[in-house]
Amino acid sequence: MLRLCLYVPLPNAAQTEFEYFESEGLPSELKSFLGRLSVFAPSEELAAYRCWRRRKILKAGDKDLDGQLDFDEFVHYLRDHEKKLRLVFKSLDKKNDGHIDSQEIMQSLRDLGVNISEQQAEKILKSMDKNGTMTIDWNEWRDYHLLHPADNIPEIILYWKHSTIFDVGESLMVPDEFTAEEKQTGMWWRHLVAGGGAGAVSRTCTAPLDRLKVLMQVHGSRSSNMCIVGGFTQMIHEGGVRSLWRGNGINVVKIAPETAIKFMAYEQIKRLIGTDQETLGILERFVAGSLAGAIAQSSIYPMEVLKTRLALRKTGQYSGIADCAKRIFQKEGFRAFYKGYIPNILGIIPYAGIDLAVYETLKNSWLQNYATDSVNPGMFVLLACGTASSTCGQLASYPLALVRTRMQAQATLEGAPQMSMSGLFRQIVRTEGVAGLYRGLAPNFMKVIPSVSISYVVYENLKMTLGVQSR
Repeated sequence: MLRLCLYVPLPNAAQTEFEYFESEGLPSELKSFLGRLSVFAPSEELAAYRCWRRRKILKAGDKDLDGQLDFDEFVHYLRDHEKKLRLVFKSLDKKNDGHIDSQEIMQSLRDLGVNISEQQAEKILKSMDKNGTMTIDWNEWRDYHLLHPADNIPEIILYWKHSTIFDVGESLMVPDEFTAEEKQTGMWWRHLVAGGGAGAVSRTCTAPLDRLKVLMQVHGSRSSNMCIVGGFTQMIHEGGVRSLWRGNGINVVKIAPETAIKFMAYEQIKRLIGTDQETLGILERFVAGSLAGAIAQSSIYPMEVLKTRLALRKTGQYSGIADCAKRIFQKEGFRAFYKGYIPNILGIIPYAGIDLAVYETLKNSWLQNYATDSVNPGMFVLLACGTASSTCGQLASYPLALVRTRMQAQATLEGAPQMSMSGLFRQIVRTEGVAGLYRGLAPNFMKVIPSVSISYVVYENLKMTLGVQSR
C-alpha cells in the first residue's frame, strides 16, 4: 500500500497536521513523477512549511474553486509548478553545469540588490542539499520546492516592470528585463507593443502640459514670467484648442523606433559585457541601459528637434511634419537636426541612474517588508514607485533638458545668438539665477501622475487584448 501525504491545509489546524490519501497502487497519473515525488510523512521538514504556503498551494491548484484540492487538481498543479521550477533552476545556474553553488546563490540575490554572506548562502544550500556536496542538482532543487509556491527571480521580473509600463514623455529609463519564459514564448514583443500603445495614449492625454512646459522653457524669464493659466490662455488665444496638441504627432510617432532600437541595443550590450543571465546587477543594468538609451536617442534625435519646433510654431508656420523638416534643412542645414544633442545625451546619466536607483530601492524595500504571500505588488504600489522614481530622475536631469530645448529652439528666436551648452548655462544662471534652470518644472511634474496612471491602465488593457496572461 502506498501512503501519499498531500500537503493540504485543514480548517483551524496546526502546522503539523496533514490529511492523508491512501491507494493500493500507484495511480497512472503519477507514473511520470515516479522517482521524483517524495512520499511524505509527518516530519520536521513538512512542519517547517508555513501556513501561507499551504494556502498558496491550495489556491494555485484549486481549478474549480470549490475550496478543496482533489487528485486531478493536485497532479495538474505539480506538472505546472515543475515547469516553473525548471526555469528558475536554469536562471540560478550561471555556470550551466547542472548544479547551483553558494556563489551562484549570492550572485542571483546580488543581482536583485540583496547582499548576503557566504555563510548565509551555505545555510540556504544545506537546507536543500541531500548528499552533502554543498551543491544542489536539479533533483534536489525539484524535490525540495515541488510543494513550495515559487517566489523567484522570474516572478519579480514579471511583476515589477517599469519602463515598459510607465511613460512620462521622456524615454530615458533603463529598459526592463524579460524572463526566459517570456522570451521563449514571444510574450516580450507583446509587452513592448502594449507599452508603446500605452505611451501613445498617455502622451496624447498630457500633451497640453508638455507643450506648456516647452513654451515656459524657451520663452520664460524674469521679465516674462509665464504662469500655467496664462500659458494655456495664450496658446488657446493664438491657435485655438487644437493648438494645445502641437508637436504631439511626432512625439507619438517616435515611440516605436525608439523602443525597438533601445531594446535591441540593450540585448546586444548585455552580450558584449559578457553576460546572458536572466537579470543583470544594478550597475550592469545602468551601464547597459544608458548605452542603449544613447544609441536610441542618437538614432531618433532629429525627431526630438522636430517635436520642439512643432510645439513652438505659430499658426500656419508649417503645414506638417515633412514641411517642418524640409524648411529646417533648407534654412539651417543637416546640423540643425542635432542641436542640443550633447546635453540630451548627458541627461541620460542622471535620469537613468537616479530613476533606476530609486525604483530598485523602493522595490527591494517592499519585497523585504511586505512580500509575504506574493511578489506581485499590486497597482497602487507600482504606481507609487513609478511616480517617485520618475519624478526624482526628471528633477536630477531637468537643467540639461531645459538647455537642450533652448538649443533646439535657438533658430526660432529672432536676434538670439547661437550659443553652446556651457554658454547657455552661464547665461541662464547669470540672468535668471539657478531657478532659471527649472523653468517649466511645474507643468512637467503635473503630468507625471496622470501619465503613469493612464499608461498603466492602457498597458494592462492592451496586454489582455494581445493575449498576455497575468499570473
